[in-house]
Amino acid sequence: MDTLAEKLRAQARAEGFDACRICAPDSVPQVPARLEAFLAKGYHGQMGWLAERTHWRANPAALWPEARSVIMLAVSYTPDTDPLAALEHKKAGTVSVYAQNKDYHDLIKKALKRLARWMIAEAGGEVKVFVDTAPVPEKALGEAAGLGWQGKHTNLVSRELGNWFFIGSIFTTLELPKDTPEQDHCGSCRNCLDICPTQAFPAPYKLDARRCISYLTIEHHGPVDEELRPLMGNRIYGCDDCLAVCPWNKFAVEAREMRLKPRADLQSPPLAELALLDDAMFRERFSGSPIKRIGRNRFVRNVLYAIGNSGSAALRETAERLRTDEDETVRDAADWACKRLQSAANGQDG
Repeated sequence: MDTLAEKLRAQARAEGFDACRICAPDSVPQVPARLEAFLAKGYHGQMGWLAERTHWRANPAALWPEARSVIMLAVSYTPDTDPLAALEHKKAGTVSVYAQNKDYHDLIKKALKRLARWMIAEAGGEVKVFVDTAPVPEKALGEAAGLGWQGKHTNLVSRELGNWFFIGSIFTTLELPKDTPEQDHCGSCRNCLDICPTQAFPAPYKLDARRCISYLTIEHHGPVDEELRPLMGNRIYGCDDCLAVCPWNKFAVEAREMRLKPRADLQSPPLAELALLDDAMFRERFSGSPIKRIGRNRFVRNVLYAIGNSGSAALRETAERLRTDEDETVRDAADWACKRLQSAANGQDG
């Protein structure tokens, strides 16, 4: 007769998950010291929420003391094409693969809730579900459960899934058999560290978010340091460079969820078109997309940095139109883009 854990894995697969592993809530004793060091160096930048509720973020067992098991689940979103190829299309923007369709938070949370309801019906107990929106050290728990290991780029890497996958968790009061933690299989590889455009990794397994393009385009409010703007290229939402070069992706599983496959209009969208979105147009275009949460102004700021990096004289007029925008940061980005394009036209750096 199948055990509950075996039935759980089968049901997880039926709900669209590509991997299911189990650990204990107190299985990540290394997290408090790592979190303290990360915050002490200021690597979190403007993400003040990382410094809040650290007693929970550092200790999942404290988040819900009644929990006895944590079920860690993965959903693949492996792209069909090489994301790095889009970086060559300078007049178009590059959107991180995960954000090229529906917001994964909504999709995965619904699947987690369905699986949790099945568990209650099957075996009773109580449950709580989380997907990237609570003070849960999901990557550390994923490693403890055997879902993957935290690679040198700090993201989870799996021998079966590569590193293109989302993770979610179900905390439960049920006592379930625990899986073996995954070991580090990065070896001497430095691909993810060496490709980073902004050198955001001060050392292997350490990320300074303040230099990370994903952070700069999504979490950072206001103008980006001028030193970093040229390094952002045409990345207008997120960055996939460190994920794209991981050798373990040769084992990656193709995304099964159609709503995670790219929308045509988010694969190399024209910068000239995106720059002229007003707030209403922005909200309509990105309804249901994770891009919507950064708002029109921050998004257009990113687009203008990409325009400045395009070297395209044809985009100069677009940037000029935004020099009188209502938003101060957009105006600053437009000024910078115009000056950079003028320098490029004059054959100068800048």
